[in-house]
Amino acid sequence: MTQYLPPNLLALFAARDPLPFLPPADKLPHEKKRAPYYGVAEFLEGFEDPKDTPPPTRVETRDERKERKRKERQEQHAYKLEQDLALWDPASNGTATMDPFKTLFVARIAYD
Repeated sequence: MTQYLPPNLLALFAARDPLPFLPPADKLPHEKKRAPYYGVAEFLEGFEDPKDTPPPTRVETRDERKERKRKERQEQHAYKLEQDLALWDPASNGTATMDPFKTLFVARIAYD
């Protein structure tokens, strides 16, 4: 069916010239002579002595930090409750009524 196309479209389907052969610029990887491997013995003198190394510092993890902060908040809250309980004196409250049956609580009143 492509032979019935006009020449301008038929030129789009024409084969290109083959790529010219170029010899490889370098040897193949398996043909190359590689440098031999050496150990690290010559560099050992550059390392510090293990006796001079300071002990590693322990950094708390995120979970440990959250747990520590939670305990601190609990201790602060418990301390505040103890202080408030020690300072609380219902007899010195002048606005309180002596009879609990005269106490009235009103809620859910419409603003209208």
